[in-house]
Amino acid sequence: MTMQFSHGSSARGAPVRRTHPDGLPDRAGLGLKPQHFAEILATGPDLGFFEIHAENYLVAGGPFHHYLRRIRDRYPLSIHGVGLSIGAEGPLDATHLDRLAALLDRYEPQSFSEHLAWSTHGGAFFNDLLPLPYNLATLNRVCDHVGQVQERLRRRILLENPATYVEFAASTLDEAAFITEVVRRTGCGLLLDVNNAYVSGVNHHRDPQAYIAALPLSEVGEIHLAGFAEDRDAAGAPLLIDTHGAPIAAAVWELYAFALERLGPTPTLIERDNDIPPLPVLVAEARCAERWIGSARPDRLEVSA
Repeated sequence: MTMQFSHGSSARGAPVRRTHPDGLPDRAGLGLKPQHFAEILATGPDLGFFEIHAENYLVAGGPFHHYLRRIRDRYPLSIHGVGLSIGAEGPLDATHLDRLAALLDRYEPQSFSEHLAWSTHGGAFFNDLLPLPYNLATLNRVCDHVGQVQERLRRRILLENPATYVEFAASTLDEAAFITEVVRRTGCGLLLDVNNAYVSGVNHHRDPQAYIAALPLSEVGEIHLAGFAEDRDAAGAPLLIDTHGAPIAAAVWELYAFALERLGPTPTLIERDNDIPPLPVLVAEARCAERWIGSARPDRLEVSA
């Protein structure tokens, strides 16, 4: 199956017209966590959608599916994969891809996304999302893998920009140019992780606003926001770690406003995978994102934490 989608860019300050918007509402959503299952069903918080990590649901039954089915009946759903290893040198895991296809057939999510990263090598799985050299060989491999995934899943996927801590001397393309070419060749969409853009920008001393502006923004189907931890590298320079374990930082909110100014209203997920707070705390962050979404026009945006 060949999937081709056009994409475009926008002038600075003018929201792009997304040519193939994905099915999530232009609202804020939350990652679905087991400790919140019962409260969500009891209180029905006013949220745009929930998102799950696919690998937590690749079994036939059990309590996770019991609750997910009931929550899926009430809310739109995004499924986010963390284990396809799209950037790996070896072939995709066909069994994993089949199980993923069965999960998507079961719940019919409005969106599916994966990472521009690798986590497998030589039959071993590493519990991390590892960076890639951005060169022609990697580009061809990633495009081939994205094409295989889209054909097997029978849908367009969103590819997430990574948070990185090292870069490769072998790279011949910058990350934004690499992602743009993957989108152009495969017709996939982009999941814009604003926190990742900020973390990588600080770690590699590049301007996160310029990075976002260089991406194929017309193909963004979802935004992720999250918190990070601060550390120091061996030379004593600031090093940010994408932990998903803290509130969203003021600088990330500012970068989010910058992105929305160019995108217009866009589905936005609040990610929290560690040190998970009570549900009302996360709902409050979602409310903040919805205020930005509601004012996502160039003449009305003002940056505030």
